[in-house]
Amino acid sequence: MKNYICSGERMPIVAPVGGVVSGSAYLVGAKVCIAFDTAAAGVTVVVFTEGVFEVPKAAVAIAQGALVYWDDVAKKFTTVAGGNTLCGYAFTAAAAGDVTFQVLIQD
Repeated sequence: MKNYICSGERMPIVAPVGGVVSGSAYLVGAKVCIAFDTAAAGVTVVVFTEGVFEVPKAAVAIAQGALVYWDDVAKKFTTVAGGNTLCGYAFTAAAAGDVTFQVLIQD
């Protein structure tokens, strides 16, 4: 098929002000992405648009399979919908005291 571009699991972006850090989440438009590499602001870098990642979470309990949102102010994942961006599902459960968990980023 001559109009196929790619699977869409990764996309290049221009790193925003402050740059990006490998493994950290970023909001690209309305899409939550995870940076593949560390890059300075203005440099083109690849981000993952889907997949399972271990990420920082808010101080909330998260049930496996729960809807998960990105809090772009606190820079953490949460189950709180209000003011946050839906990004996927909890791949693993996590207690309120856990600082990380695994999230499945998807559309």
